[in-house]
Formats: sequence, C-alpha cells, structure tokens
Amino acid sequence: MKLIIPQALAPFIEPRLQEVAPGLTVVHFDDHGEPDGDVSDAVMLLRWWTPIGVLRKTLAAAPQLRWIHTPSAGVEHLLVPEVMERDIVLTNSAGAHAIPIAEFVVMYMLNHVKRAFELKALPPEEWNRGDDVRCGELFGHTVLIIGFGNIGEEIATRVRGFGMRVLASRRHPRPAEGVDLVVGEAGWRDLLPQADYVVIAAPLTEATRGMFNADAFSRMKPDAYLINIARGQIVDTDALLAALHAGRIAGAALDALPIEPLPVDHPLWRAPNTWITPHISYSSPRTRERMIDMFVENLRRFVHGEPLFNVVDKEAGY
Repeated sequence: MKLIIPQALAPFIEPRLQEVAPGLTVVHFDDHGEPDGDVSDAVMLLRWWTPIGVLRKTLAAAPQLRWIHTPSAGVEHLLVPEVMERDIVLTNSAGAHAIPIAEFVVMYMLNHVKRAFELKALPPEEWNRGDDVRCGELFGHTVLIIGFGNIGEEIATRVRGFGMRVLASRRHPRPAEGVDLVVGEAGWRDLLPQADYVVIAAPLTEATRGMFNADAFSRMKPDAYLINIARGQIVDTDALLAALHAGRIAGAALDALPIEPLPVDHPLWRAPNTWITPHISYSSPRTRERMIDMFVENLRRFVHGEPLFNVVDKEAGY
C-alpha cells in the first residue's frame, strides 16, 4: 500500500507508521503539492490545508485513491467535485482540537466579563480607579452554543463549572449532559434573545454560510457578546460591522475571519469592542498528538479492512 503525506508532517508521523502498517510505502509532497515519488498507485492521502488547485493536481495524479484524511475538523477545503464524485472515503480529526478551543472560549468570556483589557490599560498613577471598571461574573448567565459537536460539548463542560445556563443547537437534537436545552439546527434563532454569550461552533457548509445575518443580530440582547471559533464565512460581515458600530451587541471575539489573513485595511480591525485572534484557538502541543493518534488508528483500521471513524458525510459537509 502507498500513502501520500505532507513533508512538513513526516517527522511526526513516520516513526509510527510501520507499527500499524508494516511495508507501507510513503510518498511526500511539498507546499506546492509536488511529490517526491510516483503516486499513481497511492490509495491513501493525508491532506492539510492547501490551495484547491494543488489538491486537484494530486487527485488527478492519484486515480486509485480510496481514503483521504485531514488533520482539521472542517472539510470544506476538500469537497471539490473530484472528491464528491469519486468513491473516496473522507475522514477528519474532529475532537482533536476541542479542548484547547473550549478553553479559548472561556478565556474570551472571562476577558469580557472581568474587563481584562480595561484593567490592564490603567496607568500606575490611576491604580485606585480600578473600582471604576465594573467587572461582572459568568455565574447565572446564559451561553448559546450554535453547532453542538465535540467542541460544543467541551465548551458546555467548562462553562457549567462557572454556573452558567447552557443552550445548544445541533443537526439531530437530543438531550446532552450539562445542557439545559438542545434544539434542532434551525432553532437557535429563537434562543438568541435569551443568550448573554453566543458561540458559533458549527461547520461551514452551504447551509451555514452567511447564516448569522442581520436578522440574527437583531434578535440578540444589546449586552450580548458574540464568539466565533468556527469559520468566518458563517457570519455576515456587513451585518456584524453594522451591529458593532450601532452598539446593538456588546462586542465580538473572532478567531475565525471572512478572509485569512485579514487585510490590514479591513474594517473589522477598526470595529469597536472587537477582539481578533489569528485562528489559533486550536493551538496546543497535545492537539498535534491527538491528530496523529487519530490518523494512525484510522490507518490501522484501513489496512485491516475495519470501519474507519470520524467518517465525513460528504453531502452534509461534516
């Protein structure tokens, strides 16, 4: 069997391959998609974020591909016609990033409610003015998690520890431990007026693209805070900017942006009460360990003809 992997990940993955797939042949590709060997008979591909053109080039050169795995949770960058139409199983690393992302969400919330930036900005000579910065607490407040998958579950676990009320929406609603109410994927709009914090954790699909629009912002409380750790394209940027400048919401924390990297002249950089981070909420040394563990286990299953886990519904987009 032959596997294609990114050169950048080879030092972390290759030491573990022979233990689950003895005799496996590995071909590497660089940042431009150029392989260092023949891929015409490759049946497996480990694919990180790369331009669509590079992906299509690889697919054309590897007609026997039967399985593609991505270290990411989102798969919208892989759903090109060639993948959709061919008999290729697609798996992702959903769950590998959930813990650090959930902790990042809590950081956003605590920074907002404890007014961390304002306190840090107090000059030494105005130390006594700290009482003018009115801090709040998370206890008793409500968070709405839109997209209740692995990440949403980890967020719920942590915010319950602060005594928060948790609402959630998911494609197939069912009761979840630590969650006060779970609704279907279209029911989140009706819950917006109750939420003090709104966390977007949904995958980017044709159904979710631009779904958080002007109507959604009009339903939010004026002191509610938006957090997006999913994909920037889920939020209507013009509607977000209008809501921020009009003071219709308290602010926004954005780890996912409509364009990445965000141009330096983009109006989001100047939007009031907006905290932008560089799509790094997943970052942790243990995230990479989990991603590699998932891939190696799926490789073992593939080699032995066992069902893979984290199989993506290509039609649904996640």
